[in-house]
Amino acid sequence: MAKRDYYEVLGVNKSASADQIKAAYRKLAVKYHPDKNKGDKASEEKFKEASEAYHVLSNTERKQNYDNFGHAAFENGGGGRGGFSNFDFSSHFSDIFEDFFGDFGGGGRRSRKANFRGSDLRYDLSISLEEAYTGKKQDIKFSTSEKCQTCNGSGSKPGTNVGSCSMCGGNGQVRSSQGFFTVQQTCPQCSGTGEQITNPCTSCSGQGKKQASKRLSVTIPKGVDDGTRIRLAGKGEAGSRGASSGDLYLFINVYSHDLFKRSEENLFFECPISIADAALGASIEIPTIDGGKAKIKIPSGTQSGKQFRLKGKGMPLMRSGGVGDLYVQVNTEVPINLNKEQKDLLEKFREIENEKSNPSIKKFFQKAKNFWKN
Repeated sequence: MAKRDYYEVLGVNKSASADQIKAAYRKLAVKYHPDKNKGDKASEEKFKEASEAYHVLSNTERKQNYDNFGHAAFENGGGGRGGFSNFDFSSHFSDIFEDFFGDFGGGGRRSRKANFRGSDLRYDLSISLEEAYTGKKQDIKFSTSEKCQTCNGSGSKPGTNVGSCSMCGGNGQVRSSQGFFTVQQTCPQCSGTGEQITNPCTSCSGQGKKQASKRLSVTIPKGVDDGTRIRLAGKGEAGSRGASSGDLYLFINVYSHDLFKRSEENLFFECPISIADAALGASIEIPTIDGGKAKIKIPSGTQSGKQFRLKGKGMPLMRSGGVGDLYVQVNTEVPINLNKEQKDLLEKFREIENEKSNPSIKKFFQKAKNFWKN
C-alpha cells in the first residue's frame, strides 16, 4: 500500500509553519497514542504514520528533501538521516513529548540552574579605520548585574542554608495527570532549582545578584571590519542564585574614511592627476593607511580610470595574519580657469595633434560614420 502524503497525514498544507506542524502532530499523537488505545492496531498504525510524518516535516533538511523528491528521498534508508529503515517511534515520541510537556518520565536533560543563566549583553563600539588597522585596547563602561558579594550569589542570607522546595521536595519537577497521561513538569514554585530560600539575603533580596556599573578593558584585534561581533564569554549579566553569567557581545562599527574605501581586506581610493602628468608620465606620492607614503610611477599615456595595485598596503586579516592590497585609481582632471597663455598653448596643441595621438577618438568617430552611413 502506497504511503500517504505527509502533509495529508498531519492535515496541513505545504506552507504551514513549524508551529502549525507541531500543533497538528500533537493533536494526532494524543488521539492515537497506544496507551490511550490499548490493543487497537489501527490507532497504533495511525500514531506511527503521524510520528513518521512529523519526523520528516519538523526538520528543515528532511522537509526540503521531501518537498523535492517525495517519499523517494527516504527509500531504502535514503536521504541520510531521513531514512526510516530503523526509525524508533517510541524514542522519537518521547523526545517530542519532552518538548511539549517538559521532561518525560525522569530527570531533566538540562541543569536545574540553566534557566537562571544571566542575560547576554550587547555593546556598540565605534572606531576609526586607522584603529581597525592597528588594533587597540579600550576601556568600556556599562550597566549590568553582578554576583552579590554579601551572599556570594546564593541568594540566601549569610549563615543560613538553602532548603529544599516544599512543593517538589527538591526534585525541581512535579507530576500532574492529564487524562490518560501523567506529565512531569518544571516546578512552578522553585522554577526547577529544587531549592527554596527561607532567609533571603537582604542585600540582593534573594536574587543572588545586584545592579552595578562595570568597567572592562577590551582588545580590538587588527583588521576588524565594520559589523564584526566579538564575544566575551561570561562578561554579561550575572545569573540568579549562583547560575552562570551571560556573555557580552561587542558590535564593531568602523567609521567611514575621508580618503580610503574598504572592501574586506583591500583598500581603494581615487587620485586626481593633471592632463600633463597623464600624457607625459610622472611619479607621484600617495598616502597609505599606516600613515606613510608610497610612490607610484604614472606611465606616459595613462588613461583616466587606470588602477594601480600596491601589494600588502591594505588591511590585515584577523585570523590568517595576511595583509590585503591598496588599489589606487587615477582620474585625469580637465583644467579650468585657464589663463591666456594656457589657452594659446592648448590651441596650438590642438592644431598639431593627429589621429595617432588619440586612437580611441579616431575609432569612435569611425564607428559613428559607419552608423550614419548604414
